[in-house]
Amino acid sequence: MTLLRRIAVWTGGAALLAATAVDTLAVVGRNIGLPLVGSIELVQAAVLVSGVFGLIFATAGDDHARVRIVTDRLSRGWVDVVGPLSMALFFAALLIGSVWLASDLWHGHERSELLGVSWRALRLIANLGLAACIVVALAALFRRKQP
Repeated sequence: MTLLRRIAVWTGGAALLAATAVDTLAVVGRNIGLPLVGSIELVQAAVLVSGVFGLIFATAGDDHARVRIVTDRLSRGWVDVVGPLSMALFFAALLIGSVWLASDLWHGHERSELLGVSWRALRLIANLGLAACIVVALAALFRRKQP
């Protein structure tokens, strides 16, 4: 495992652990009369970071769910081309919509209600993650073509 991959795994894992810890503290705090204000906003940000890393790793490892009813009817050569290409197109569609939304709201200076978490920053993280998924899917497409 490369150093970059280790750092990414630890970052994604730490974000997921942070989300779990914040949510646990919020539940315990509510029950003992000390609520953790803004816990949902913190969990949303942490899950976004963890989810982005999860999508990138699933794409890089070719570990996404498959529709076997379609792939079983195609030759292996077609599956090697259609799989990564369809993933890249799907992520591109998500990225187009997400960039469109981000560009419409970029100058709105949106922030979460309780803690002031910047939605602009979270949208930027999501868009960078989707772009990385496209690059990884296309890299897999070209890597498989070589003997």
